[in-house]
Amino acid sequence: MNFWQYVSSRHQQLLTDAYQHAGVVFQCMVVATLIGVVIGVVTYHSDWAGGVATTTTSTLLTIPSLAMIGLLIPIVGLGVPPTVIALTLYGLLPIVRNAIVGLRGVDPALVDATKGIGMSGPARLLKVELPLAWPPILTGIRVSTQMLMGIAAIAAYASGPGLGNEIFRGLASLGSRNALNQVLAGTIGIIFLALLFDAAYVLIGRLTIPRGIRA
Repeated sequence: MNFWQYVSSRHQQLLTDAYQHAGVVFQCMVVATLIGVVIGVVTYHSDWAGGVATTTTSTLLTIPSLAMIGLLIPIVGLGVPPTVIALTLYGLLPIVRNAIVGLRGVDPALVDATKGIGMSGPARLLKVELPLAWPPILTGIRVSTQMLMGIAAIAAYASGPGLGNEIFRGLASLGSRNALNQVLAGTIGIIFLALLFDAAYVLIGRLTIPRGIRA
């Protein structure tokens, strides 16, 4: 059985795995984005606090994914919980770092002008600073998503959802007739999903970032 015959015979299961893979990455990115932007907002005024936030999230990213999931299994069990926690933690660094950089990059003169017209701190943050910091934040989200697409495959180690199950099944049966097809199907599926997500982010950027800021 060649690769395309394998895909044709297993297309329903592959579509299900792809949907689950995309779903868990999307959900974790939403959570990581909310947490990361909040951390950036809280810490960007202080060099010390910003350094601590960046260092902490950097340290989380250095933990091997298998080790992270393995450590979470005794605490939260198998399946979706360790997958979601691990992916959310791994997704924080680019978002936190870019949120801090973006917020610090807002023109101080513009901030002073908003203060001069009596705009409150929360209003200034929501209407001026975050919109101007959105381009680097979106870049951080794109980077995180690409990372999590690959890391999510490791979730199969903990009976998690996604295309990693195809890869692990193929690796566990190396030498069998469809082992290589399984690994290729899972890997190519993840690459395809990563490209789809990135194209979606490009579209979001064009819709949400004014042309002058993009330039």
